[in-house]
Amino acid sequence: MAKVQVSDIVVPDVFNPYFLERTAEKSRLIRSGIVMPDPELNRLAVGGGRLINMPFYTDLSGDDQILSDVSPLDTRNIGTAQDLARLHLRGDARSVNDLSGALSGTDPLSIIVDLISEFWARKEQALLIATLGGVFADNLLAISGDTGGDGDLIHNHAAEATADVKIWSDTSPTVMCPEAIIDTQALLGDSTNEFTAIMMHSKCLTDLKKQELIDTERPSGAGSEIYYYMGKEVIIDDTCPTRAGTGVEPSTIYQSFLFAKGAIGRGEGAAPVPSEFERSALNSDTYFVTRRHFIMHPRGIRWMENACDGQAPTNAESLLAENWNRVYEKKNLRLAMIETN
Repeated sequence: MAKVQVSDIVVPDVFNPYFLERTAEKSRLIRSGIVMPDPELNRLAVGGGRLINMPFYTDLSGDDQILSDVSPLDTRNIGTAQDLARLHLRGDARSVNDLSGALSGTDPLSIIVDLISEFWARKEQALLIATLGGVFADNLLAISGDTGGDGDLIHNHAAEATADVKIWSDTSPTVMCPEAIIDTQALLGDSTNEFTAIMMHSKCLTDLKKQELIDTERPSGAGSEIYYYMGKEVIIDDTCPTRAGTGVEPSTIYQSFLFAKGAIGRGEGAAPVPSEFERSALNSDTYFVTRRHFIMHPRGIRWMENACDGQAPTNAESLLAENWNRVYEKKNLRLAMIETN
């Protein structure tokens, strides 16, 4: 009986570029423009080291000067600062026993190979949500020496404080609604129109659907509908953070995120062996391993490396406020958070 063998599918020199390309194609983060592949970050990701230095010039400051025929202009310089990204090192291993294929009449290893790109796209999204948790925890807390600890990137639209219990009405809902999104966009002042995508829990999407505010599109060949709100792509992920409210009747508060295009920079590194097979003849097992070295960095939020026990940060460590510190001016950032009931 003819059968497609894994060796027919996975030739490393052919498979590895295909695997990375397919991972990018499957990523809603990349398609929506939230995560922007960056050739410079690609170069930095293969340059060695765990920490990626990204110096930048700060904006020009000071007043203009009055021209004079007796006094020369005062000269001033331009300031510099440094953003810092972390190289993420991740891997995955799968095992298939010969009997599983023989008894099922299928080729489970080939199925794993076919699904691995979608798996990695989901893992990147999970890392992004953890990163956002840490970035906004840093923004909220007053940490000594931190430049972004006043909550100025967070809009709380929820009914929460006992002294300020908000009640649902057609004009001022506390769930996800146009007012919540507009007020959050306004946090970035005259950059308000830069936002192109929003990530939220499915409950928040349901609230917008009830208000008949969601448009849908199903591109040719797509497995599911794509949602839009006022031209912004809506990415649904039920792992978006939640927390308990503090009102008279505490309720769940949902955290959603607005993004401008390229809010997250992405660079693909070079794992020495991105994919490989190993065979255990005595156990009749075949192992398929994939490895990733990559950068996924919120632009303008510096990685501090204050809490990282291993060779690379875990999602739990990416979630810690102490690992982040804002280095860009607020209006030059490309993300904000909404809290709703």
